[in-house]
Amino acid sequence: MLQPAEIFARLQTLLGDAVSGFTTEGTKDPYCKVVPEKWHEVALVLRDDAELKLDFLQCVTAVDWPKQSQLQMIYHLYSYPHHHSFVVKADLPRDTPVIASVADVWAAADWNEREQYDLLGVGFTQHPDLRRVMLPDDWVGYPLRKDYKEAATYREMPTSRPSPLQLLVVYDKAPPEKRNAPPPEEEVADE
Repeated sequence: MLQPAEIFARLQTLLGDAVSGFTTEGTKDPYCKVVPEKWHEVALVLRDDAELKLDFLQCVTAVDWPKQSQLQMIYHLYSYPHHHSFVVKADLPRDTPVIASVADVWAAADWNEREQYDLLGVGFTQHPDLRRVMLPDDWVGYPLRKDYKEAATYREMPTSRPSPLQLLVVYDKAPPEKRNAPPPEEEVADE
């Protein structure tokens, strides 16, 4: 089992400047940064190198950093043969966030990448089926971006509903006899 610093050192030996910025401070999961254009090559080394064998992609996430004008892709990897894990991050420009798909490297990336495409607008080159996975095809915008403004309606349906807490406040203000009153009975017409 390699420690994260050893994994990073191995990556630098094999890939040079494609990886950088190994960080352990202020984070639960030590990570390094990867040059986005080199990501697919790095992914293959992470999976195939005998000392690394990071054969399981645990998850793919992304974070929106509007002040830095970037989206950050985050890949959590695990090695079943060696029982070590590692995190790789890639910074993408917020206005054109595109990175290579790794669905051909780890099958789990397929739906994980589609989720990031759907909710944050990240494009994945060479993805086998890049389309929305949670929202309808005609949805406008990316809900997990920090500046996202949800439309009041979608296909003439409201996109919000009253807060249950607000409903409780209305209930508490009702007279006691109305709080537990059964619903009014509907009149049944005689036939």
